[in-house]
Amino acid sequence: MSVNRTRPAGRHDRRRPETVPSQRRTPQRVLRPHHWFAERLLAVLSGQRPVHWMLGHTIGEAYDQLAELAPATPLRARGARPVVRQCHGAQPAPGVVEACASIAAGEQVRAMAFRLEQGPDLRWRCAAVELGIPTPPAKSNPSAAPGPPGD
Repeated sequence: MSVNRTRPAGRHDRRRPETVPSQRRTPQRVLRPHHWFAERLLAVLSGQRPVHWMLGHTIGEAYDQLAELAPATPLRARGARPVVRQCHGAQPAPGVVEACASIAAGEQVRAMAFRLEQGPDLRWRCAAVELGIPTPPAKSNPSAAPGPPGD
């Protein structure tokens, strides 16, 4: 009688042990600061996260800009969830990144620009945010309109 050494004694089924997953971690793509901030700004400006989520990641007037923009959720889209399509950054000076991102939601594409500054603690913080959303034209005052020539 031959002894089957591939299964424990008393086990009679034909299943084999599963393969052990590799212990090596696959290297993940390292996000640059402007990519990371683009995702965070999108989350706030689309209503997925509250504006105070960016409190420790902003300096200067950037938080005030976000607090003013966020209630209107300017990057929210009906149906499709908005995503960062592309994000490009330029470094005009050491410790400064000026970036722009295109935000897509279905067929709709919008633009977002922001400035990052690196502090003495080497952490990046958002210093300014602008959206490529057209602003409504200023209402004209009919009484201030010039009259016909020759009055």
